[in-house]
Amino acid sequence: MAISDLFIADLHLCSETPDTVRAFFAFLDGPAREARRLFILGDLFEYWAGDDDLDSPFNVQVCERLRHLTEGGIETFFIAGNRDFLIGPAFAERTGIHLIDEPFPIDVGGRKAILMHGDVLCTDDVAYQAFRAQVRQPAWKAAFLAKPLAERKALIAHMRERSEASKQATALEIMDVNGDAVTETFRANTCDLIIHGHTHRPATHRQEIDGKVCERWVLADWHGNAPCLVVEDDRLRRRDFAPG
Repeated sequence: MAISDLFIADLHLCSETPDTVRAFFAFLDGPAREARRLFILGDLFEYWAGDDDLDSPFNVQVCERLRHLTEGGIETFFIAGNRDFLIGPAFAERTGIHLIDEPFPIDVGGRKAILMHGDVLCTDDVAYQAFRAQVRQPAWKAAFLAKPLAERKALIAHMRERSEASKQATALEIMDVNGDAVTETFRANTCDLIIHGHTHRPATHRQEIDGKVCERWVLADWHGNAPCLVVEDDRLRRRDFAPG
């Protein structure tokens, strides 16, 4: 069976998750090389403080593995997540990946699809959406990246602590996608398939919109294994590539 595309998201790579890192490296050395293209739909890293952190030992290791994949002829694409939206052109140049914006249109077995990280669909979380709108502004990013790297990492650690505390006090339903936002996204992009991550709630949702059956495939997060979606012989399906 021929694999044309692979989709992954929410790996949250960091030195404190060695099992997931090993699974990712095994995935890059094996299953990813069977495909034509790999799409990483955000939150590849637990956090990204800026491209001037490329030479930290951990980031060097990840970048080298990605570069080895792209030099092997596997086109690799990246959509920013809420944890790594500061990834920039220097990272792309170092790894050979393509940075793409969401929603990104793609053909999946003859179906018109779009790829997203997924956080923009969680419109019930008003506080998060306000924060997202602020930090995605070019002026905010420029001002933040102008700070010393150590200061940025300290600020990110503080923001992560506040985020975790906020999650504990926020209903799970608020952090999931909003149905109206999903419907509007299908209509705005005239597509019948959405693939995204972010919510860590893998499932396949089907709904009828304007007389057309639409599907939303949600990617799983990684915890030492390698869950992904594959387009295999023009069919979208779930695969879990166990490392080892």
